Amino acid sequence: MLASDFDTHSVASNQASITSVNSLASLLREKMQAFPQLIRKKKRETKDYKIKIFVIMMFFIIIFLIGYAYVAYHQQVLTKSYFQKIKFNSKDRIFRILSHEDKEVIMGHLGVTLGSDTAPFHCLEDHRRSDGSVCIEWNGIARLHMNFEDKKVFRCYTLQWQALTPGLLPTDCYELKRDNGLWFGGGITKGQEWSLSYANFDFMPYASGDHKVHQFGNAVKRYFINSIGVAMQVNERTPLQLGINRTENQFCLRAANDDFTFVNRLTELPQLDYKICTTEDMRSLHMLMTQQPLFNGVTEELEPLLAEPVWQIPHQAHRDSLNESIICDYSENAIAIGLGHIVINEFWQENIGDFTVDRTRFPTLNDTIAVLHRRGFKVVFTIQPFISTDSPNFKDAVARKLLIYERHSERSIPALTRYKSSSSAGVLDITNNASVPWLLEKLQRLKDEYGVKSFYLDLGTGYNLPHYYQCRQPLDNPDQYARKLTQSLESAGLMAVSTASVVPKPPTFVSTPPANSTWEGLRETLAAVLNYGVIGYPFVLPGAIGGDYLLQRPLTKMVSFYSLAQPPLPDMELFIRWLQLATFLPVMQFSHLPDEYQSKLVTRVAQELKNVRQTVVIKLLNKYLHSSMTEGLPLVRPLWMLDPHDPACLIVSDEFSVGEELIVAPILDAGREEREVYLPQGVWKDGIDGSLRKGSRWMHGYRVPKDKVAYFRKMPDNTRF
Repeated sequence: MLASDFDTHSVASNQASITSVNSLASLLREKMQAFPQLIRKKKRETKDYKIKIFVIMMFFIIIFLIGYAYVAYHQQVLTKSYFQKIKFNSKDRIFRILSHEDKEVIMGHLGVTLGSDTAPFHCLEDHRRSDGSVCIEWNGIARLHMNFEDKKVFRCYTLQWQALTPGLLPTDCYELKRDNGLWFGGGITKGQEWSLSYANFDFMPYASGDHKVHQFGNAVKRYFINSIGVAMQVNERTPLQLGINRTENQFCLRAANDDFTFVNRLTELPQLDYKICTTEDMRSLHMLMTQQPLFNGVTEELEPLLAEPVWQIPHQAHRDSLNESIICDYSENAIAIGLGHIVINEFWQENIGDFTVDRTRFPTLNDTIAVLHRRGFKVVFTIQPFISTDSPNFKDAVARKLLIYERHSERSIPALTRYKSSSSAGVLDITNNASVPWLLEKLQRLKDEYGVKSFYLDLGTGYNLPHYYQCRQPLDNPDQYARKLTQSLESAGLMAVSTASVVPKPPTFVSTPPANSTWEGLRETLAAVLNYGVIGYPFVLPGAIGGDYLLQRPLTKMVSFYSLAQPPLPDMELFIRWLQLATFLPVMQFSHLPDEYQSKLVTRVAQELKNVRQTVVIKLLNKYLHSSMTEGLPLVRPLWMLDPHDPACLIVSDEFSVGEELIVAPILDAGREEREVYLPQGVWKDGIDGSLRKGSRWMHGYRVPKDKVAYFRKMPDNTRF
């Protein structure tokens, strides 16, 4: 029984054990089965946490995008593309012009003086124009008209501001420097900067003046061009003031009347009216802006001026220093160098404005001039619109009311000014219909009696008019006086004029300012020739080789206020370097002659340069004469006109080209016999040693002995070394 009980108990025990094991296994299985669920649960909780973070982030992103879209929408509403490739934000008045590739070319801030507290709106119907222009108005403050003109490869945009409230001066400012682009134009400035981008001056009236005293020189034109392919042209009726601020990187135009330059208010409130043109090629843009629709059939009159020298008869500061003997002796010495135009200054008359020969000093001048003509010279008299109060013509002009009169006075009271040898002079009123016939009659009498071929019109500058001037008909500005007088006297024959604001009709040249007989004067002569070429004066008459006067002290008044004598014989090195430069300029003008030095070196250099001019330079001047007259390109050009895409050509200010085939690198400083020379792309032949030079590179330490000048002739493109 024990055995039996044992067996029974064993079976029961085994079964119980089996049950326990099964229970444990089941528990373990349950736990094992529950473990992945726990893991998945924790993963699910982590995932829920990440989802919450993601949702929060998306919420803020959506809020940001909604806000950005709101701002962008309203910005898009404000910034409108009114025409092709132009955008204007009428609230901030930011003006942008885009290139063909939609790249921003230039950016400007328009209406700088308006402030930012007035919202603009489109003009009312009464103020809109039928020419397709867009009109925007700032209520009661200013009105802006913008228009577009498509010239195929060129795009031009016209902007006109109208001030609507007294005291507002419409002002637009553009970037002074961008992508290494430089501004050119405006003629020469007081600081003689090669580019306007290097200048720095406050707003000044844009008018011709003496650049030693005033901000701008004797030849001006309201034309500015940037090397990135943007050009501006300001309307002649705009009372233009120009300001350049390098600190703020701004080139600014302003319309503002004043008490002299723009005293004749052409509109009740000032208006700023100008045009901006763009293209990819700076050279083509320059041709578009400066080309003249005239000049046909006058090349035969220009060629003698290019081929023959101009002789300036020596003179002292007083009129008694000039007589017939001096003219005869000078012409005999000059004939060895060449024939040409003999220019006699105002001392051929007793007083400025006589318009009759002083027979005391020139008793047989008609015979002397006849001899000069037989020798091959052409005689030129210097004339002015000024009439000295000591001249008999002054009383006659006052009686006929031919003179500019004092402002706010009766027309019988002439306004007086000072000019050279005349300390008190009246000025012919060119707007009086009787003045021009009166003057032309006197000039014709001179031509008939003395055989004078032409005249040099010495106008001074805009600042030589009486300060309180008043003409019978209002002038836009003082420079309009010179323009009207030059045009009126074209029939009398003008060899050159002393000032200009538009290109005179050929064969009339524009003179550079009188140059001091110093190294600085030499550098200023080259700067004037190049800058006047840039603004569209193709035919420039440089001053006398060696300088026009000598002053060791700075001037406080205009040069034209003084009767300055011919300078003494300049330093030999200065004369040689000046002669080398002048050889490659459009016209060579002499006062001192090379044989005055009694030096074999000077004589040899003069003869060598004469050969270079006759065999090389004159041929090129004649070759490019027609293109200069039709395309507005000057005969003597800065290097960037050869290759406007070459950055080096933009910054080189002491080299130039004659046409497109000759580069000149003169020495412009005392004691130097070497210099840096840059040659644009191509192959060039050295004028000193005849070697071939590859372009698009600098030549450092290039040797230029005293008796040599560096020049390089362009060779055919297939030339090999």
